Amino acid sequence: MSQSIDLINLDTLAQELATIQQTGSKRIALLGSRHVPITHQNLIEMMTYALVLSGNRVITSGATGTNSAAIKGAMRADPNLLTVILPQSLERQPQESRQQLEQVMHLVENPSNDSLSLAEASYLCNKEIVSRCQQLICFAFHDSRTLLQTCGDAEEQRKVVTLFYFD
Repeated sequence: MSQSIDLINLDTLAQELATIQQTGSKRIALLGSRHVPITHQNLIEMMTYALVLSGNRVITSGATGTNSAAIKGAMRADPNLLTVILPQSLERQPQESRQQLEQVMHLVENPSNDSLSLAEASYLCNKEIVSRCQQLICFAFHDSRTLLQTCGDAEEQRKVVTLFYFD
């Protein structure tokens, strides 16, 4: 039993090292809280801009705050390298998000989740986003249950996870 655990840890370490050392483009998921100060949003936007300029593909969702900042940065750098996956249909998104989302070339809606609560739909959406990425960068608070659960799921799938806390 100990030997299998050691192999899993070694495999995980090797995969993370390969992802970190990869010089080509990566598929990076960027997720985070809606409740983000404007200064943090500016930093997230600049980071996303730099990631996309470096040739990375960014995958995010359509909420305000972190995700909106990521969309802005990616759109400025190269809109073709951005994919936005919505937890529900575009019509269910807040009005302040729709104008920005209508400009996104690669927009995936999930109208089958319209009958779910936003929390349930967001969790399913985050699972889909994580399944499409190699690395997850997440901005959360210590009580952001859905985001922290998403980070745990990503780690279980042996994705490289970088988690920043706002508090």
